[in-house]
Parts: sequence; structure tokens; C-alpha cells
Amino acid sequence: MESLDDVIDAMIADRVIHRHRRKWLIVIAAILVLAAVIFVTGGWKEKKGRKVDTLEAPVTLTSGRYEYGFTSAEIIRSPKTTYDPAKSRLVITFDLKNVDSEKKTSQSLSGDLLKLVPEDGSDPIKSDGASCRGQLNYKLVYGLPALTCTAEFKVPNDFKATVVEIGVLGERFEADSALLGLSNKPYWHNEVADAVIRIPATTRTEKK
Repeated sequence: MESLDDVIDAMIADRVIHRHRRKWLIVIAAILVLAAVIFVTGGWKEKKGRKVDTLEAPVTLTSGRYEYGFTSAEIIRSPKTTYDPAKSRLVITFDLKNVDSEKKTSQSLSGDLLKLVPEDGSDPIKSDGASCRGQLNYKLVYGLPALTCTAEFKVPNDFKATVVEIGVLGERFEADSALLGLSNKPYWHNEVADAVIRIPATTRTEKK
């Protein structure tokens, strides 16, 4: 039979173990929260935590199935009229080429692949895709020379910038995981941030 001293010692040891266990649980929880914060605010939102290269325009970049040649950006202001409120939009100009050597098919640029990265760290704003030869969602044919295209972003009416940052995402030609019972046939998907392009911006007001 255990003595009273043994029982007391066991109780003290148990309390010490629980106290240290609680401290370790708090430490682990704090580490997990910190990791989550870094993950959410990382990427291209914070310049110090950016995980992709920042490039200065004019620059040529291959991302996914496209080759881009970024050149200029323009903030276009539309004044208020009797029927429409004042508004602004950002338009970037770039050369665009289909370099999809995997599928070799015609494809239009998705608006999710070009995103405006706001200076205030708010969520990126996706583009409307690409307008080439005056046509939105123009299908680019593999193997043909690059075309001069534009992409438009909806921005607040008071949006101002002398330099804008455009995040470029590229799809990857890869298969789903066969371990999950999915297809092992590769295809273009799984967009990944490849770079942020800094483009000098000018501003003009449309005449009504």
C-alpha cells in the first residue's frame, strides 16, 4: 500500500506534467496560428513576404501556356453624366502568345490569370481576360506570332497610381493524383502565382 508521501509526490508530479503539457499545447497552438497568418498574408500581398519574383516592365514572361510581353498601363476615368456615375478602370497593354506545346490548341486567356495587386494589401482584383484585335476572349492559336492585347480591371473611382502591380498566374500541365482514384491523364489546371509585374501607369480622362 502506498504511503501518504508517495501519494502526495504522485499528485505533485501529475500537476507538473499537466502544467507543462498545457504550456506546450499553448505554444503549439500559437505556432499554428502564426503559420496560418503567414500563409494568408504571404504570396504577393505583402512585399516582404512575397514568394514570387517582382519584375519591372517592359518584360517578357512565360507562365503556363502563355508568353506575355508587358509594356504599359493606363487608368481611364469616365466623368459623371446625367445617366451614369463617374467611374475608373485600369487597362494594361501586353503582347500575348500561345506557347502551349502540350495541347497545341487555340485558347482564350482566363481573367483569373491576371490580377491587380492593390497597394493596401486587399484581395487581388481579377481582369476581364484579354481583348485582342478588338475582341474580348479572343482565341490565340498555338504557333502564331504574339498579338498586342489589353486586359481591363475594375477599380474604385478614386484609384490612383503611378506604378501598378499585376500578378501573373500560370496553369500547370499535370495529372490529378491517381492515389485518390482520379484521372492520371495530364491537362492544364492548378494555377500557380509565377510573378508580379510592376508597370508604369498614366492617367487620362475620357471626353464625353
